[in-house]
Amino acid sequence: MIMKDPRKSLRAAQRLVVKIGTGVLSRLDGGLNPRRIHHLAGQVATLRRQGRSVVLVTSGAIGAGMTRLGFKRRPAAIAELQACAAVGQNLLMARYDHAFAHESLTVAQILLTHEDFRHPERRRNAEQTLRRLLRHGVTPVINENDAVSYAEIKFGDNDQLAAMVTELVGAEACVILSNVDGFHLGRPPKGRLVATIQRITPALERHAGDAGSSRSVGGMKSKLLAARKVNAAGASLVIANGHLSGVLLRLIGGEPLGTIFLPLHAKVKRSAVGARRQTISGRAPRNQQS
Repeated sequence: MIMKDPRKSLRAAQRLVVKIGTGVLSRLDGGLNPRRIHHLAGQVATLRRQGRSVVLVTSGAIGAGMTRLGFKRRPAAIAELQACAAVGQNLLMARYDHAFAHESLTVAQILLTHEDFRHPERRRNAEQTLRRLLRHGVTPVINENDAVSYAEIKFGDNDQLAAMVTELVGAEACVILSNVDGFHLGRPPKGRLVATIQRITPALERHAGDAGSSRSVGGMKSKLLAARKVNAAGASLVIANGHLSGVLLRLIGGEPLGTIFLPLHAKVKRSAVGARRQTISGRAPRNQQS
């Protein structure tokens, strides 16, 4: 049974994690799209004026580095990918810094690996830093540390990172901006867009596909996995088309764009979050406070 107002939690969210895919940030030639980044910064500025805080999880470093280093397709060698990430991350953050400065906002670069979530002390340090930055009105821009992280380049993606960050900062919602309109039953554009999903079933999983770009890693299977993790933490997840004008503001305004995945339970209180961390980070539960 679908709830009467499935978008209510999204409209009410005071803290959002927004993941921006490579396909959203890139031009057709593979280079970064400054216009898109400026448009995103303007939307974040509006959300900030509404009293909301936003954490960005960005892709695009490897793609930007590939263009600068002259690659036409995503390299297979890990060392080449790490070199692209090292070059591209600098280009990516320069674009974010310029765009957000135009809105009188400050950004902070945070590079994380999966080990930062698995190790209790490193996880706690990351959480404290992020929360302090938000308290100071800074917009964190988070990316996987691809220049040193073998695991992410080999089989991961930033959809999972966004899910873990959502729980880490206590966000009520996670928005994944991609180059698709949402989750379809059947291949788009002929497939039917599903507006609301309350439970991810095996039947839905069979409709999920893999990444279709030579410059990106994640696909719909990855987004379903991220939705499971975010929902398990009591938050909502939305997949929407990042190419739409004003997409973030339209989503927060209640416009039924994309696909929303609803949690079975309301967002857990801070004291109960630790009990669910194993769902997000894949770690075994520990009898200790975090």
